[in-house]
Amino acid sequence: MTAKKIIVTLFAAVILSGLQAQIFTVAWQTDSVLKTPESVYYDQARNQIYVSNINGNPTGKDGNGFLSLLAPDGKIIKLRWVTGMDAPKGIAVTDSILYVTDIDKIRVVDITQAKVVKTIPVDNAEFLNDIVVGNEGNIYISDTKKNQILKLTNDTVSVWLTDEKLVSPNGLAFHKSKLIVGTENDLLAVDPDTKNIRVKYKDVGPVDGLVPVGVKKYVLSDWAGRVILVGPSETIVLGNTTDSKIQAADLGYIPDKNLILIPTFFNNRVVARVIP
Repeated sequence: MTAKKIIVTLFAAVILSGLQAQIFTVAWQTDSVLKTPESVYYDQARNQIYVSNINGNPTGKDGNGFLSLLAPDGKIIKLRWVTGMDAPKGIAVTDSILYVTDIDKIRVVDITQAKVVKTIPVDNAEFLNDIVVGNEGNIYISDTKKNQILKLTNDTVSVWLTDEKLVSPNGLAFHKSKLIVGTENDLLAVDPDTKNIRVKYKDVGPVDGLVPVGVKKYVLSDWAGRVILVGPSETIVLGNTTDSKIQAADLGYIPDKNLILIPTFFNNRVVARVIP
């Protein structure tokens, strides 16, 4: 490559980097006082944010885990808002109840009381990860180590889906009447009635955080630090902090402000960034 081509290539890389920085700017970030934050959930009905804190080993049954309560501008209202967990991860909300995965059990939290009111054990579970409420009220959970999707109905958990396409399923979302599943490599769409699986986007993984942001667009994170926007005709790297060893775990989303909420895991913050 000639010196002229090298200069042009470097200039283009700088311009691209600058464009990415402009379209994924930081709106706010918490101080590094969280304790291994894994998942962020924006409760639109109450206009507040919940953060799961592992506070130790992701599989450690040590009683150290807790949830934090944040304002929509990132202010920490209460660091240890709900305690009494081991290694909480995915969060889902229905009415006044919050559900959170915790290794091999589901914690049921009364939001008004700010306490765990029930614990649902999950037989044979190994690594419960994300959790989401479907349109029909059923609750779906990913067990990443067992390559399964589980379903919670009336406080009973059962294996709902196993398939060769479910390679390390992690991030979940319910979008346009379909269960969207992020796996080791792909983004899948599952029909909740027929259980038919369709590959929406190939080779976009590993998927950790998963947020629908349009009719056919999604923002995905890969835990190590990469955050991308995928759509029918584009895949855009919005940001990548892998080299800085700043993770991007299970994403939250404030649609009115177009903010992606990124828990930085070992970096112990939540960072809100503006997406295009």
